Amino acid sequence: MRPLTTARRFLPALLAATLPAGGVPAGQTATAEPAAAGAVTCDIGELKADARKERDRAAQLKRLGAPAEAERAVAKAEALEKRARRCADAGNTSRPPFGK
Repeated sequence: MRPLTTARRFLPALLAATLPAGGVPAGQTATAEPAAAGAVTCDIGELKADARKERDRAAQLKRLGAPAEAERAVAKAEALEKRARRCADAGNTSRPPFGK
């Protein structure tokens, strides 16, 4: 018998034996709780203030002649504003728990 056919028989048997026992990390990730399972809160005012600061920083960088850094600051400001919008939308569209 060639080594390749032995490996073809042995590896699936090994995998099938260790998955139910939780010996393979891939089997454990399917049932693990997410790390951020708690309630997520965000301060919309703080996010908008941070976005304003980034826009001011971008304008200053543009005046100083650093367009690449200014574009990065604008992108960061847009990301903060998008996150603030998502937080506001999540607060407006969330449903009450079932049964209440």
